[in-house]
Amino acid sequence: MIPAHWMPYYRRGDGELLGYLVPEGEQYLPVTVFGYGLAAAADEDDAGQVLENVGLSYLADTWLLTLEDRDDPINVQIVEASPERLRVKSVDYGWEQDYGTIIELQVPDDGRLGR
Repeated sequence: MIPAHWMPYYRRGDGELLGYLVPEGEQYLPVTVFGYGLAAAADEDDAGQVLENVGLSYLADTWLLTLEDRDDPINVQIVEASPERLRVKSVDYGWEQDYGTIIELQVPDDGRLGR
């Protein structure tokens, strides 16, 4: 669950939730809707601009997921991302599980997901 002190950031044009600004002292860390950090902490305007520039494009990327029982991360794609839930599917032919296996992850991101 996204912490209550994180500030939601909505796209100026249509009000779509792009992510959050996480207070860090006098600066803000821009993060995705599921809590993955997108850039270093900056002032509120600059952190918001990162979210505006990135938009929701990160949803189309291939990500790397670290698994407890495997040395190398696997390739995954996001199939559902919200402040409540993150679901990814395997797109890694080298993983022992079936291609397309759905995995539900903790929100906010716990560091297992990377780019």
